[in-house]
Amino acid sequence: MSVLDVTAPSQLPPIWDELITGLTVGVLLTDERGQVLATNDVAADLMQLTKSDLLTGARPSGWKVRDDTGAAMPDWSELAGQVLRAGSPLSTPMVVERGGHPTRLWADYHAVRAQGKRRVLILLQAVQTDVGHSRGLLDPLTGLPGRALLLDRLEQSLVRARTRGMLTTLVLLDVHRLAAFNTEHGFARGDELLGTLAGRLRQGMSDEHTVARYGGDEFALVADHPNGNGEAIAQQARRMASWPMRIGPTRVRPNLRVSWVTTNGNATAHAVLSRAEQQLQH
Repeated sequence: MSVLDVTAPSQLPPIWDELITGLTVGVLLTDERGQVLATNDVAADLMQLTKSDLLTGARPSGWKVRDDTGAAMPDWSELAGQVLRAGSPLSTPMVVERGGHPTRLWADYHAVRAQGKRRVLILLQAVQTDVGHSRGLLDPLTGLPGRALLLDRLEQSLVRARTRGMLTTLVLLDVHRLAAFNTEHGFARGDELLGTLAGRLRQGMSDEHTVARYGGDEFALVADHPNGNGEAIAQQARRMASWPMRIGPTRVRPNLRVSWVTTNGNATAHAVLSRAEQQLQH
């Protein structure tokens, strides 16, 4: 695993203070369990907490944090463990709310080494514009999460499955013969078809599920659930997307190919995606 050697053990406190003074981003340093070891005033302000709250883990009444879909965020211990195991950065959008005042943030997690130990450095930034579009994470045509954000959501779901005894199901839906539809009716009508499908999936599935555009003619769905093999979730997505619709003057019934993979979280995100893609081709 590649990590950044931040500083020698004896130098951490003075260098830390010097580095973070005057920064306009929030900074937190956590251990592998997600315990905050050091932070700055900007991070406390962005999280709508005091520095003492961050360092002790105390959370006042009415304070909550969620992802940008409204789903609960994984614990910092889960995210810290994921970053340290992978050895690669992780970025997540989040919404902090206290007293009815939401603050949209972007959190970047980095595996580092401080005082000879593996740590996680978290950088927080306030989002003044649409977080997804500002970072190119949302598909501009449908407004759904794109492939990069889908991968992040899938990885978070796998962490929850491993740590909470849940299951993760990934569903892929392929719009069969979209290229032929575009040739016959034009790309504008094809875009309209994709936009309608995106709206149906987003409205018809649970708010806790992630619906994303996976490719040019593919959608994806990530769902957490306590039991089952995921077939019911996949069939619900198929039903929502396959109803006839009117695209311009043409009545269209989408022809969909569907595959799904359910796991207890022990598989990697890339392995789950690869398996679902393979099943889609058969």
